[in-house]
Amino acid sequence: MDSVRPKRLKKRQTGRVGAVEAEFFNGLLEDVLGYEQLIADEQPLDWPQFDENAGAVLCYTSGTTGDPKGVLYSHRSVVLHAMAAGLSGAFGLSAFDCIMPCSSLYHGTAWGIPFAAAINGCKFVLPCDKMDGASLQELIKTEGVTLSGGVPTIWTMYLAHLERSGEDSGSLARLVIGGSAVPRAMAETFQTKYGVAVCQLWGMTETSPLGVVATPTPKLAERGQQATNDTIWTRQGRLQFGIELKIVDEEGRELPCDGVSSGSLKVRGPWTVERYYRSEVSALDEDGWFDTGDIATLDADGFMRITDRSKDVIKSGGEWVSSIDIENVAAACPGVKVAAVVGVFHPKWEERPVLVIEPHVDAKVTVDTILAHLEPNIVKWWMPDAVIFDAVPLTATGKIDKKVLRERYRNHLVENQPSAVNQ
Repeated sequence: MDSVRPKRLKKRQTGRVGAVEAEFFNGLLEDVLGYEQLIADEQPLDWPQFDENAGAVLCYTSGTTGDPKGVLYSHRSVVLHAMAAGLSGAFGLSAFDCIMPCSSLYHGTAWGIPFAAAINGCKFVLPCDKMDGASLQELIKTEGVTLSGGVPTIWTMYLAHLERSGEDSGSLARLVIGGSAVPRAMAETFQTKYGVAVCQLWGMTETSPLGVVATPTPKLAERGQQATNDTIWTRQGRLQFGIELKIVDEEGRELPCDGVSSGSLKVRGPWTVERYYRSEVSALDEDGWFDTGDIATLDADGFMRITDRSKDVIKSGGEWVSSIDIENVAAACPGVKVAAVVGVFHPKWEERPVLVIEPHVDAKVTVDTILAHLEPNIVKWWMPDAVIFDAVPLTATGKIDKKVLRERYRNHLVENQPSAVNQ
């Protein structure tokens, strides 16, 4: 290697590198085997037998609001979860589907899609680390992808590619989107412009991870397509087989399923965490319920809507402000790529919302256009005290990292006038 490197550098300086580099890399690859060649002479693996309650997969929470914690899935919970995930009221999988998961395998086993796909005999396509819009489009068209799932940031990039290229979405028929709330504008664009049905889902590493999926019901269909869209685009999902949900107030009293009353969301089921990895302390209450840390509502049709994370809720002058609702409205403003809202210290109101906007490249977005877009769509006292244009930090799973944002801007309203804006 050392004897070759000076020769390559010398050729690089003269601009004549093609033949030399080709020779160099061909030499390195002489003894490299393809995967099929590697396994051609091997015997089938004699699979060991495990107890169904033995550990199968260890996943860690994404740590958006605290330190990551390990959750060890058993073989039994993985299989039960996969069977439920493939049902018609969830992902609705069949052998005619080609599935392309765009959530990382370490992120709650890519939402359990690999196991659900295998059980239902689906074709499976892996995008690996190529999550840009052009690469996803190539896979969709060449492999006939019918269903995919991922966080909103991935589909923002994909839609931007379709807009630039003028292409259609090919065979893609359904998208399940989770990790954070789906901007309504995104769902409408997929549905009306490209004919791709979008539904949200909600889950956690602690629920293996599927909790609810926003799929339609006959009762919704009777109310018409608009009512159906209004529900499945604005709610995280409905009750699924195997999972129980309830919301409780600060005293632990169960709240009614009226779609209005909000409280702490609790979940119980056969694939819900019992305790965190290497912890002897139960993660459940005395009745087996796990506190998700989410604030939510439940309606009479069994649909759940997340209004915020308990650690992300902004309490301003004693009143609650939903960061998720502001983000959803801001994300629909033309030119906005990602919108994030965090609560920061305010000397009078204790806490006030600050809106961080990451615009699309070359987009002409101003503070005035953002505020004008927000004004008719949110209550007046929810209006952010500052609109900041900056890159929005994401976790390894593509979620907005609000820990970083809170730390970055915690003194912003003290160091600047409440109406100040950094551009």
